[in-house]
Amino acid sequence: MTSALYPTFARADLAFERGEGIRLYTADGEEYLDFASGIAVNSVGHSHPHLVETLAEQAKRLWHVSNLYRIPEQDRLGERLAEATFADVSFFTNSGAEALETAIKTARRYHYANGAPERYRLITFEGAFHGRTLATIAAGGQEKYLEGFGPKVDGFDQVPFGDLDAVKAAIGPQTAGILIEPVQGEGGIRVAPNAFLRGLRELCDENGLLLIYDEVQSGVGRTGKLFAYEWSGVAPDIMGIAKGIGGGFPMGACLATNEAVKGMVHGVHGTTFGGNPLAMAVGNAVLDIVLAPGFLQHVRDAGLRFRQGLARIQDTCPGVIEEIRGEGLMLGIKCKAPNSAVLSALRDQHVLSVGAGDNVARLVPPLTIENVDIDLALDRIEAACRAVSDNLETVEAGQ
Repeated sequence: MTSALYPTFARADLAFERGEGIRLYTADGEEYLDFASGIAVNSVGHSHPHLVETLAEQAKRLWHVSNLYRIPEQDRLGERLAEATFADVSFFTNSGAEALETAIKTARRYHYANGAPERYRLITFEGAFHGRTLATIAAGGQEKYLEGFGPKVDGFDQVPFGDLDAVKAAIGPQTAGILIEPVQGEGGIRVAPNAFLRGLRELCDENGLLLIYDEVQSGVGRTGKLFAYEWSGVAPDIMGIAKGIGGGFPMGACLATNEAVKGMVHGVHGTTFGGNPLAMAVGNAVLDIVLAPGFLQHVRDAGLRFRQGLARIQDTCPGVIEEIRGEGLMLGIKCKAPNSAVLSALRDQHVLSVGAGDNVARLVPPLTIENVDIDLALDRIEAACRAVSDNLETVEAGQ
């Protein structure tokens, strides 16, 4: 069938009619366990009653006015994020890529305001993914995303992930800051060691640099803390977030300290849709849930139960699984078999997952998942891995 859409997605031949909690349903009633969560977006599951009610009520009142006027729910969400994090202020966007663009611009303008406009370069890391704009694909540095889009946007110096000596060597008179994902999502659920993150903070302080975190995927409770940087005990100066903060509604934000935003004065940056009343209502509703007493402990407990179960499956299918990675409910299966085969086998078992770099299958279910569904998913994941293992043995026997 000829499609009227850009041919840029390799879509599975699946379409869903409705969702509830951790489950998605096709038009003919087939049920799937959603461990992809719209690529770590549906933080509180599908059709959460609080989000549905909030969005419906806001939609009856007001959708869009632009940032020419005050938006009270935007003020409220900014204040709540400031209270719960290192940040003093927020700039609201429609996506993670826009949040990271804002972070990059904020870092450059900081040094410009300090009388050092030559300091515009950011140190970034191999395996990173920061978005699909021309600047953010340059920051990520992956050739598969850069190919065919002309000269790479200047201003980014890549070093190996986790190599503090390489970071030190890359710092120069034009360096403005360091940009890192505390947990690389697209890069294969690679967790930056806490000691490494603390080392980056020290380097920034010693050299007058800004530390920028990309928590688009790891934030809003995904790792069992509100933000993953909390595990290291050191905070950034600027942070981009998105995905989970909207619970499925498109929104993002750039959070920063008052010092870091000193160059972001009137007129230097803007957005038409960012921070609109619909998005702000939903963002506040998500925080109502995630900041409720006991919620983050639930994520930590669920993540531990899930990880332990995956480790048991690794023991029974050593030819399929090499390693279990991640934190909280941001987990990955580093595969020995092609991850495409594992993803396909999971889908056959009605478990939805999503691929990542380094031959990883990501497992990022809604944070509201209950033990009964973790156990059901583990049974299906084990069945999928056994099917892949059996297929590998059949292929090897036929050679």
